[in-house]
Amino acid sequence: MNGRVLGVAIAMTFGASAVLWAQDEMRTEKVRFAAGTNGTTISDRITGYESVLYTLGAEAGQRMQVRLEPSNLATYFNVYAPGKGPGDEALANAGMMGEMVPDLNRFDGVLPGSGEYTISVYMMRSAARREEVSDYELSISIDGATGDTVQNDYADGLQGGPDFLRVATSGGGVLNLRAAPSGDAAVVTTLTNGQNVRNLGCRMEEARRWCRVATLADPGVEGWAAGDYLVEGGNDPAAGTTATSADTPDAAGQACLRAVTEETGNAEVVVLSSSSSEAGTEVIVGVGSGQAPLAMHRLQGRVHHAAHVADRRGGAVAGNPDVTKT
Repeated sequence: MNGRVLGVAIAMTFGASAVLWAQDEMRTEKVRFAAGTNGTTISDRITGYESVLYTLGAEAGQRMQVRLEPSNLATYFNVYAPGKGPGDEALANAGMMGEMVPDLNRFDGVLPGSGEYTISVYMMRSAARREEVSDYELSISIDGATGDTVQNDYADGLQGGPDFLRVATSGGGVLNLRAAPSGDAAVVTTLTNGQNVRNLGCRMEEARRWCRVATLADPGVEGWAAGDYLVEGGNDPAAGTTATSADTPDAAGQACLRAVTEETGNAEVVVLSSSSSEAGTEVIVGVGSGQAPLAMHRLQGRVHHAAHVADRRGGAVAGNPDVTKT
């Protein structure tokens, strides 16, 4: 009997709640889809009793598909609904074929609630105690448009919440306010660290929470901001520095922001500086929470990647452009 069949036999014998796998050493990774896409593939490794919790946002009625391709056949995953995790009842156990598991290590189902889902990858205890290693690829996709209103909102996490939010970016960087809930949407303006905004409700797109907010200035500016960088705030319009239309990037800046987002897969990009010459326009784009500087050139309407500024200046690139890891 091979490892996969044995896994099913054990689960059927002892039930889905049987603790025959190892999830003692857990690390958490936030999953974020590249701007304008509906999925991603993750390459990772676990050893022994280690397990990984992949968290991502989705809404009720959307269809999520997950496929795990491990080198060690004692490796499986569970899917947990919002508010649940290891130790709770799983929405699906990929070691047991059923309604949402058409084959071992495959999940295909319409999601029952809106919020943050968790995918837990682990090895069976028999393999974990021998300190076996499993290299794997985990493919995740979410299809289906969200409705006009949020359905089955777990703990009112999207449409409830505080009336006011505050920008909280690590390193004090600015946060892009976009025209739509997507990393490739046009930048309307930028919000400064500590700035308060009015909460107009949040949605899940590209596996993350996007919140529609309005600045407290008169007249205010509305748009969508990444929820990863918003915390409960207040109604003080003087907190932080209110963004203005002067903060809106020009055409060259917008083009370079889109190009950097496509290249890095990171939606958190901001124009740090821009200069023009006969050779074209050079735009320095900050990437990620540390705003690692990346130089882009726009010449005759086309964007060309120049280099990390540190590569040209001999310094270290500040920050990590991958702001999704925890």
